[in-house]
Amino acid sequence: MKIFARLTATCLGLGHFPLAPGTVTSAVIVLLYKFFLHKLNWPFYLLMFLLLFLLGVYVSNVYSRALKKEDPRSVVIDEAAGQLLALFLLNPQWTICVASFLLFRFFDIVKPFPIKNAEDFPKGFGIMLDDVVAALYAGILVNLYLILK
Repeated sequence: MKIFARLTATCLGLGHFPLAPGTVTSAVIVLLYKFFLHKLNWPFYLLMFLLLFLLGVYVSNVYSRALKKEDPRSVVIDEAAGQLLALFLLNPQWTICVASFLLFRFFDIVKPFPIKNAEDFPKGFGIMLDDVVAALYAGILVNLYLILK
């Protein structure tokens, strides 16, 4: 089970990338969305996100406990789930995808209120929830821009 948790929590090893593994993982999700995932029906896409979130809670908890760290840098399933949510229902144009990516990474790194507080949830929930809130911030801003432009 620890091998499954490690492979899943690190998104098949992306979490071991030497520079900015969370950013690399988010970029991979953007590319997958741009070329494939945007074609999914929204209920299936949302189900995929929810399953990834729940799986992420479990594997990030198992893997972080094995490493004896609260939120290891190599755990990037939270960035994968967050970026998926930030892209939800967006047009797959490059400018929109890049805006979603940049805003998500900004909010995930800076962690304005209440994103930082989401990390206080126990174990895997804390690891995953801050990225979900960052994704909501990013998604709302991109959608507001698209509505107002």
